Amino acid sequence: MYMRIKRDLLKTIVSLSIIFTILLTFIVPIWAIEFPTPDISPWALITLNEGERYGIYTTDWYYDGFREEISQERLELLLENTASKIEALELNKNEHFTPIPSKGDRTREDVLIRLYNILAQYDIPVGDSHIDYMLEKNILRGTGSGLDLNSICTTEQAVVFATRLIEDTYNLLDAGAKGLAWKVEHNGNTVYLLGSIHAGNSLIYPINDKLKEAFYESDALLVEANILNMGNQLEGFIELITYQDGTTLKDHISEKTYQKLLQVSEIYGMPIELFEEFKPWSIGITLETLSMTDIDNVDGNLPSAILGIDLYFMSHAQIIQMPIIELEGLSHQSDLFDNLSSEFQDQYLNKVLDNILNPSDDHLDSVELLEEWLNQWKDGDIEGFTESYLKNAVDTEDEISNMLFGERDRNMAEKIIDLLESEEKGTYFVVVGAGHFVVPDTIIYQLKDKGYNVEVFNY
Repeated sequence: MYMRIKRDLLKTIVSLSIIFTILLTFIVPIWAIEFPTPDISPWALITLNEGERYGIYTTDWYYDGFREEISQERLELLLENTASKIEALELNKNEHFTPIPSKGDRTREDVLIRLYNILAQYDIPVGDSHIDYMLEKNILRGTGSGLDLNSICTTEQAVVFATRLIEDTYNLLDAGAKGLAWKVEHNGNTVYLLGSIHAGNSLIYPINDKLKEAFYESDALLVEANILNMGNQLEGFIELITYQDGTTLKDHISEKTYQKLLQVSEIYGMPIELFEEFKPWSIGITLETLSMTDIDNVDGNLPSAILGIDLYFMSHAQIIQMPIIELEGLSHQSDLFDNLSSEFQDQYLNKVLDNILNPSDDHLDSVELLEEWLNQWKDGDIEGFTESYLKNAVDTEDEISNMLFGERDRNMAEKIIDLLESEEKGTYFVVVGAGHFVVPDTIIYQLKDKGYNVEVFNY
């Protein structure tokens, strides 16, 4: 039973966007609090949205002098993490490398010199001039008053330089993550299909430039649920995940499960009152996700929902004002979970709590499995991912599998077919859970059965 519960969560992580929204469950009550506005220049939004996935800085920098002069401590951390990101490419060293002496004054030129030295130590054609290279690669673009090389670099400028350097280097070497991607063309329409894992880590970024080009040439992004624009759905979502009949969680779960929740709430530093109004399925998914991933670990290598693939593309689309179309929507996905039997919900929450209170080797195995899937996603290993997913996360005889697949796939496939058959020619980028592409009878199988030619994306 335990491993079935574990498989249930793993299937959810790769097949249902609601994993993100559930993580917001315990943030909702404090949304009324006024938070500081991030100190970010509008021109830097796209680059920063890219860079914050690389793990080279932490997003709390946005709220603390981000556009002011960079401190020595921040600069050293940024450079160290940038060097690690380049080192991960496992390039041959340049035996004739002699570093350009650093000025040590935190000027824009000093930062560029140190970034250039990170690259120049490897066998990469970087030329002899750090400024010429940075200009040629569009890493240095100057300011309204010129290159401003002698001005003290701001944190924002240093982060932008480092992000552009990493992205350009990975693009140069065609080294970005390939993902699990397919392409369908019909009637003058093109649909790109990208299988997502809804929790990611910094190791899967940057994403391969060819895949990003496919995204940028698209007319719209299609996702299961657009969690960046919950808008008027939020009130209905909160009503669905909480009890509206005057009862509380304690009225719906066993005393044994409730006592375990008391212990876990203390471990996480959450008052038990925070859980009282919420239904078991929402609490179970939230706690289990927190135990398997690290929501605060934006700059690390552990899986985090914030680093998930859907959220990456949704945030990019939002910044460039690309239309985001929902294939299902938040309310529909919430209803799926809410329709799980009360017995299964209590059983599920109880097992989640057991795992947190008494972690076992099975839990470690599950974390390792999630990381294995992320590595396969990074390598574009569709065959390896499919084999592992079918072996470890598919069980057609349980409530979760019946909920996640079947009618959902038929409905999503029909919407994709509508795009392919449309007389209004267009290009579309579809991002849904990878399970919906590799499990038998899901989306790709539905498309092929109806005669469409689905090809693996060509890099």
